[in-house]
Amino acid sequence: MNTVTRPRILVVGAGFAGVECVRRLERKLAPDEADVTLVTPYSYQLYLPLLPQVASGVLTPQSIAVSLRRSKRYRTRILPGGAIGVDLKAKVCVVRTLTDQDVEEPYDYIVLAPGSVTRTFDIPGLVEHAFGMKTLAEAAYIRDHVITQLDLADASDNPAERAARLQFVVVGGGYAGTETTACLQRLTHAAVQRYPRLDPGLIKWHLIDIAPRLMPELGEKLGRSAQEILRRRGIDVSLGVSIEKAGAEEVTFTDGRVVPTHTLIWTAGVVASPLIGTLGVETVRGRLAVTAEMTVPGHDGVFALGDAAAVPDLAKHEAGAVCPPTAQHAMRQGKKVADNVIATLRDEPLTPYVHKDLGLVVDLGGKDAVSKPLGLELRGVAAQAVARGYHWSALRTNVAKTRVMTNWLLNAVAGDDFVRTGFQSRRPARLKDFEYTDSYLTPEQVRARVEGGTAQS
Repeated sequence: MNTVTRPRILVVGAGFAGVECVRRLERKLAPDEADVTLVTPYSYQLYLPLLPQVASGVLTPQSIAVSLRRSKRYRTRILPGGAIGVDLKAKVCVVRTLTDQDVEEPYDYIVLAPGSVTRTFDIPGLVEHAFGMKTLAEAAYIRDHVITQLDLADASDNPAERAARLQFVVVGGGYAGTETTACLQRLTHAAVQRYPRLDPGLIKWHLIDIAPRLMPELGEKLGRSAQEILRRRGIDVSLGVSIEKAGAEEVTFTDGRVVPTHTLIWTAGVVASPLIGTLGVETVRGRLAVTAEMTVPGHDGVFALGDAAAVPDLAKHEAGAVCPPTAQHAMRQGKKVADNVIATLRDEPLTPYVHKDLGLVVDLGGKDAVSKPLGLELRGVAAQAVARGYHWSALRTNVAKTRVMTNWLLNAVAGDDFVRTGFQSRRPARLKDFEYTDSYLTPEQVRARVEGGTAQS
């Protein structure tokens, strides 16, 4: 008796790229045309650009975590876990479930959208003592940590300890680092008014970056405007500087300065998910080499996109140009990949991805922002309106939009609150504890596991 099975489409990652791909597949594929499975450790899509506002308490964590199960019409099977290896020859993905069991998930077509992880360097003490800003848990944890430093400083009678707890260091002058510094500085500036024993002048935020300019993608004028806003608030911005080593109670800069601090936040860029290293195929600066149609050359039925793929940027008309790892590209690539997967199923021609960048927005909190929509440079309230309008419109559901707008309005009327929510435990959690980058297999381990499973069956 012959059994006809539907093609199996496996999507890895529930970020902007993966979710947009899944939703389009569900809308355009007939129920009996293919089975769709989504591999993700979380049953929500995280709106990453608003993480700094979660860290500062302007938004609640739930408001930017959009549930994947909210709508009853979605039929995708969600496999809760993380992909830790892929055997492209055997067409098997190894998934580590939430209960730490490794299972092999077969597929006919795979869409690789595992995103990125925080980029670190071989700096003594970095992963042991730094916080990241890449996950919802990290943002919530950092908020608790910062408020804890104010509480401990207020309770301390030791001037040196008090000063150290009130100094904060952020490494990375890109969007994440700049917005994180700006938002958290506003939080501490407002909070210190509730601590009569603390001298506001002791609170010091340091933003450092090895690059010569802040957010160079914005251009020289807007980058300088953002820098002036931060310095006007009392934030020490140091460019051409990084950290030499990190300790539990101090950080040493490469220019020789030693800053006593209990808070080091590392936002110095991202790299493609370690999953890409398990494939044993060509990469471009760590990102998977793909065609303009987002297929992996030499491997039928394999697609890749988002932060983990070096998708050619055809709109720039420059040899070797690839799309930057931004949300707007990931969302649009997700839809295009879904169309190309469907085209492959139906033996239709594939189409390349082309998208002109819509511009950049940087929300510095309050009325401060710089934006560059469609090349138009904006500052102040106009820039803030564009930044928040863009983020609000990009949220996928009306429920998420309502929650975010309500949070913004409530914060504008009632101001900040300074309650620790309990994420801060007695045992500190740092960069190395959140992203589980040591869980991935080598290509040889993937192959051995798949072959072993096949032999046993």
